[in-house]
Amino acid sequence: MMLARSTAGTLLVALCTLFLTMAGLSGAHAQLTLRVGPGSQFQPMPIAVADFAGEGELGARVSGIITNNLQRSGYFAPLDKSRFPERPAFDVAPRFEAWRAAGAQALITGRVSRDASGRLKAEFRLWDVYAGQQIAGQQYYTDANFWRRVGHIISDAVYTKITGVGGFFDTRVVFVDESGPKENRRKRLAIMDQDGANVRYLTHGEMLVVSPRYSPATQDITYMAQPPGQQPRVQIINLDTGSRQVVGNFPDMTSSPRFSPDGQRIVMSLQQGGNANIFLMDLNSRTTTRLTSTNAIDTSPSFSPDGREIVFESDRGGTQQIYVMGADGSNPRRISFGDGSYSQPAWSPRGDYIAFTKRHSGGFAIGIMKPDGSGERILTEGFHNESPTWAPNGQYIMFFRDPGGQSGGKLYMVDITGRVEQPVPTPTFASDPTWSPLLADAR
Repeated sequence: MMLARSTAGTLLVALCTLFLTMAGLSGAHAQLTLRVGPGSQFQPMPIAVADFAGEGELGARVSGIITNNLQRSGYFAPLDKSRFPERPAFDVAPRFEAWRAAGAQALITGRVSRDASGRLKAEFRLWDVYAGQQIAGQQYYTDANFWRRVGHIISDAVYTKITGVGGFFDTRVVFVDESGPKENRRKRLAIMDQDGANVRYLTHGEMLVVSPRYSPATQDITYMAQPPGQQPRVQIINLDTGSRQVVGNFPDMTSSPRFSPDGQRIVMSLQQGGNANIFLMDLNSRTTTRLTSTNAIDTSPSFSPDGREIVFESDRGGTQQIYVMGADGSNPRRISFGDGSYSQPAWSPRGDYIAFTKRHSGGFAIGIMKPDGSGERILTEGFHNESPTWAPNGQYIMFFRDPGGQSGGKLYMVDITGRVEQPVPTPTFASDPTWSPLLADAR
């Protein structure tokens, strides 16, 4: 049994895995896999997503969510419905030969209905068309208002089954919403589903807000806020309760806050005079530990997922570069040595890469490197790209791109192969995205 919790505290329950035995479907195990690691030469997998049966238009809406998610991932090519050879029934095996002729390698069928209490029941099956068998299936019960989340959770189940990579569709993104003329932008914290739906605002533009960061373990957001005429301060919003708090009472400017992997500590930069150093605060005791002590600007710290190390940027060598040190501040060492300057490092949730912003030859690039600095790869570049944030599966990076002029930033996501890049819809201009953990994993 799987439990997933919305920010309203409603439980979404997945019951019963539906691996069925049907006549004629007892052949060898399916080999429906797609390799999507760095250096792989994958082609998007042709997949058919049938409209889910039952409940009027709701079934088509759920299947539409799934289709959109899989297509935006860049790893799947959903078939146009005009090519479907049949409208498959949920309780009957599809005509595999006909689906093969239509070009599908995989097929998703489903059904939505309501139980006696009015709860929504959603079921799906994933079929390997070439092997002629079902390889995954599950059913979910939830409040009918959460039908979009059901679509995201089914998308994650299909994505993970075929790619072997964890899901990322049942997530949210917090970002800085920007509106108005460029010389006087109104900036508000906003939150939305990863596909751009369900936008709502967390602040109202009464103060400058930048650099939001999602906790890897809780529904907390930390960010920098600057009320008019005051120093910027690190604040925390809890999305479940709406409670807000200022972190610390430092006499100087604090910036670049990030949570520890367990969500119990915050690492941040504190400016003192012309330099800045990195400090760690325990959120329970409010005790503060200084981690760096230099005459340089040390900022943008980010924990490794095991909590043992911290990556940060520093100009201690004359230009902005990336350094790694122990979580207690020990053994700092530089890991970036390419041309140009490096900033905004962010450690992957998988621990295998560090994302960064690189400035070189008048442009800004988003790239990744291994924690020892080897294997540097540029994923995307242009006039102005900044603020990389990882999806919880460590397969995608979201960032913002500003084309310059009177326009403004827009959000994009790119995968770690660099072959998939997609815009992320927002209501207006947007910057500083931060990706949530899977909602099922957030406490």
